[in-house]
Amino acid sequence: MVLTSNISVQKTLYEVLSVSEDATYDEIRAAYRSAALNTHPDKAQTTLESSSVPSTEQQEFSSVQKAWEVLRHPTSRAYYDKQLQSSRQSIEIIASEIQVGDMIVESAAGALELLYPCRCGDYFSITSGELSGMGIVVTGDGEEVEGLQASDSGSASVVLGCGSCSLKIRLVIDGTS
Repeated sequence: MVLTSNISVQKTLYEVLSVSEDATYDEIRAAYRSAALNTHPDKAQTTLESSSVPSTEQQEFSSVQKAWEVLRHPTSRAYYDKQLQSSRQSIEIIASEIQVGDMIVESAAGALELLYPCRCGDYFSITSGELSGMGIVVTGDGEEVEGLQASDSGSASVVLGCGSCSLKIRLVIDGTS
């Protein structure tokens, strides 16, 4: 089955200027100058009839101008960065769902740590203490989880982030585990 979406993906201001998010002021200024020259409406061959309708080139130039206006000032850039980070945190894209049996169990200082390898080479992890703080009881001998149960005996799930990259997985806890 193929799923299609009508959601348009909007470029960040950094992507408009083709710079990294940690770019210096000088790098942003150089990228702006280059992008402004490449997208300037005077470079496009427009006729009088089509000049009243914003062309793709005019829209690109406008986007470049907006990016420069925001990113050139430290205060507006800091505010934009906060908004960008906030919007990214509110969107959780789950790479996969796993069960407890899929996880590696390690015992450390009297607590169990559940690990699952990420494709980046690091791990998704959660400890029995963190799970019990969420009302999920963990029992095991240090090599294997014998039981994992939500306190209300129903199913539960926990979203785990990778220790190194931005991937997330969902640990599904069945009430009968």
